[in-house]
Amino acid sequence: MDASYPTRGQIERTLSQRIQALYRTQLEHQPSRVICQIFDGKIAIILEDSITQPEQLLVENGQEELAEQVRSKLDDALEPQLKALIEEVVGVAVVDFLSDAKLRNRSYCNNCYFG
Repeated sequence: MDASYPTRGQIERTLSQRIQALYRTQLEHQPSRVICQIFDGKIAIILEDSITQPEQLLVENGQEELAEQVRSKLDDALEPQLKALIEEVVGVAVVDFLSDAKLRNRSYCNNCYFG
């Protein structure tokens, strides 16, 4: 095996670290854990505790719908940066990008399809 090519595990770790850094710099919030898994032409990314303090405050004050709108807008703003980051680390184009955040349990998942 050629040492110049990273393993799948190394790519998954690099993605996790870079995504945490992106959230820290863009949202001033760092998810407690980022899990990336590559399989069958897909990447699953799970962020734990990714919901920001303002979103949590809205939910706690009965404004879950507004918190979901804020999360949706943040997702829209971060999507191009996440796609570019994934393409840079993995070395292939992202052809589809799906995301879903659950404000109550503070988890977040991206599914990226590449080819």
